[in-house]
Amino acid sequence: MRKVGFMLYPGYSAMSLVVSTVFEMANLQAGETLYGVHMLSVHGGSIRTSAGFQILSDRFSSEPLDLLVVGGSIEDPPPEALALLRQAPHFARRIAAPCTGALILAEAGLLDGRRATTHWMYARGMAERYPKVKVEEDRIFIADGPIWTSAGMSAGIDLALALVEDDLGIEVARQVARKMVLYHRRSGGQSQFSTLLELEPKSDRMQAVLIHAQRNLASRLSVEDLAEVAHLSPRQFSRAFQSETGQSPAKAIEHMRLEAARAMMEETNHPIDLVAQQTGFADRDRMRRAFIRSYGQPPQAVRRAARA
Repeated sequence: MRKVGFMLYPGYSAMSLVVSTVFEMANLQAGETLYGVHMLSVHGGSIRTSAGFQILSDRFSSEPLDLLVVGGSIEDPPPEALALLRQAPHFARRIAAPCTGALILAEAGLLDGRRATTHWMYARGMAERYPKVKVEEDRIFIADGPIWTSAGMSAGIDLALALVEDDLGIEVARQVARKMVLYHRRSGGQSQFSTLLELEPKSDRMQAVLIHAQRNLASRLSVEDLAEVAHLSPRQFSRAFQSETGQSPAKAIEHMRLEAARAMMEETNHPIDLVAQQTGFADRDRMRRAFIRSYGQPPQAVRRAARA
C-alpha cells in the first residue's frame, strides 16, 4: 500500500483536499486499498482550513511516505512546518504541490534549480521572489524528478491523475477520471488558458457558434458558415462576434485550432499531416506558420518539449 500524506497547517486550502478523492477513487476502482491517505500536521490535532472547518490530523512520524501533498494556505505556514518540509525528501519518495503549495515548496528551498508551475495569478510573483526556481507559468502541471507542481484549482486533479497513471498505468487513471465524471486528465504541457474561456462571449448565440466551431474544427468554418449557425448575415455576425469577444472570427478559430493541435502534438504520436487535417489547418506548412506565430516554435519542437 502506498502511504499518501497531506501536510496541513492553519489556513490550509480546502480546495487542495479534492486531490485526495483521486486516490480514494483509485482504491474503489481496484477493489482494494492501494493508497492509504493520511492528514498530517506538525503537532497533530485539529487544523482550521481556509473554508473555516476543522480537520483532525495525525502528528508527523518517521514513517516513510510514498507521496507528500503540500497545498496552499491563506496564511504563512509556521516555521516548524517549513523546517519539517525541508526534511521531506528524506522520508517522502515524491512531493506534490497543487496550486500555491508550490510557493511553500519554494520558500522551503525544495524547488531551487527545478522547473515548477503554480496558479497563473501567482506565477510571475513566484518567479520574482524565488529566482532560483525555473517557473513555467503556463503549464497544467510539471514533474521535475520527485517534485510535482500544478496550476490552480482543478489542475490539482490532473496532477493526481498523472501520479496514479505513473503508479498504476493509464487505464486505471482513465477509469478513475470516468468515475469522477471527468475528461481524462489534461497533459502537463497543456496551457492553463482555454480559448473558449478567454473569448467569454456575452450571448448564447455566440457561445453556440464557438461550441459548433470546437466540434467541427476539421471543417472549413468560414464566416458564412458561422453566420448561418448564428442565424445572422455574415456582416452582422462579424460585427457582433468582434464586439462580444474582442477578436475577429478568423483569429478566434485559429486560436481554437492551435489549442487543439498543440494538445494532439503533446498527447499523441499522430503524424503532423494528420494533426493538421484533423484540426482544420489543411496542410502542415500552414499549421507550422501558425505555431511559430503564436508559440515561437514549430510543432515538432512542441512535441519534443512535451516528451522531455
